[in-house]
Amino acid sequence: MVDATSGNLSASGDLPPSGLWRLSGRVAWQLLPWVLPVLLILLWHGAAISGHLNRSVLPGPLDVVDVTISLVNRGQLQHHILVSLQRVALGFALGAVTGLALGIIVGLSIAARQIADLTVQMVRTVPHLALVPLMIFWFGIGEEPRILLVALGVVFSVYINTVSGIRSVDPKLVEMGRSYGLSKAELIWSIILPGALQQILTGIRYALGVAWLTLVVAETIASREGLGFLAQDARELLRLDVIVLVILIYAVAGWLADFLTRLVEARLLSWHPSYSQQGSRT
Repeated sequence: MVDATSGNLSASGDLPPSGLWRLSGRVAWQLLPWVLPVLLILLWHGAAISGHLNRSVLPGPLDVVDVTISLVNRGQLQHHILVSLQRVALGFALGAVTGLALGIIVGLSIAARQIADLTVQMVRTVPHLALVPLMIFWFGIGEEPRILLVALGVVFSVYINTVSGIRSVDPKLVEMGRSYGLSKAELIWSIILPGALQQILTGIRYALGVAWLTLVVAETIASREGLGFLAQDARELLRLDVIVLVILIYAVAGWLADFLTRLVEARLLSWHPSYSQQGSRT
């Protein structure tokens, strides 16, 4: 039992009023980003049940809930979600690893930059979705073109941010490391990569969004599975409730991917002044 004057616990073991106030403020701050989405859903529901929203144009939230339950009971929704997750995970992993490796090589080596950067920048300007016919011609209509399209959408975002992050590392820090006798490998691991990490993770966050956008188109390539196929099939059958459901799933998937990336970012950059200040404010 802690004395109430200590400011930690009251005589009954409960939080003091100041502690409860801070806790409630923390909870309110965490819930604040959800206020607008919940408000929009309530307005959407109100417009649907009041008749102001034509359900042939946009079905109401309850219609979307009903079709969700129906698809889940038939096992279809889970299957399509798992297929899309597998595709985006494989494509993102391939593109991120390639972009990260290429970005580190080009960022660290002036010779590699002279040889490869111009070619990469030229290829980057080609819309990767315009390569769909070429992908089908090369790889057929299997999984390969879909995964490669997602990878192409990812690789350049990671590459550009990795190169930019490495080149923006303070040269004085590198010189200081050399003065302490660090080898080149130790300089890269201890100074250059940590200094570029914030920008690299920003590129990865952006690339995750691009991966989901690319997957929408990739899954329309003669696919019989995945969320993209589900939306395309619903369009042909004029099932607006299914189309809205798929859009909401894409939105939630994108938010979850960004949320997980921010958690990793906060963990890896806990030493950074900006993130330590954010932690002290929460």
